[in-house]
Amino acid sequence: MPTPTARRTPRASRVETAQLVLPGLTNTHGTIFGGILMQWIDVAAGIAAGRHAGGPVVTASMDRLHFLGPVQVGEVVLVQAQVNFAARTSMEVGVRVLCENQRTAQRRQTTRAYLTFVAVDDAGRPRSVPPLHLQTAEEKRRFADAQRRRTVRLRERRAMQDRS
Repeated sequence: MPTPTARRTPRASRVETAQLVLPGLTNTHGTIFGGILMQWIDVAAGIAAGRHAGGPVVTASMDRLHFLGPVQVGEVVLVQAQVNFAARTSMEVGVRVLCENQRTAQRRQTTRAYLTFVAVDDAGRPRSVPPLHLQTAEEKRRFADAQRRRTVRLRERRAMQDRS
């Protein structure tokens, strides 16, 4: 398990999974159930967060999930995930879903999401994660964008807690 001070790059957390959309995963329109795609997104993002944290993580939130286009039966789904931001115990993972036509090899983006994970110890308590070592302009942009989203998420969370 990395020490909390051992900086890690976003690229070190990168995950790409591939799945084939079979008929049992689709609705009457021949497109994938959104819940199936959400599960694949959560699993890939969890692996990326766990790589960065160097151990177990739990999903804290999935937000800004956008279905940009349908995913058809017979297509290959590529789920790409990478840690964009790391705080003391939490991380934001950005996920991009592409579909690939098996005959033409053409790809198109169909889904985008951001998930927050918290690293946990063996007792399930939050534990520290390493900071991100940002190397490229793109990594720095993603980090800054994620910081802004985190501010909004924390404000929304406090508002929900105040209402309970």
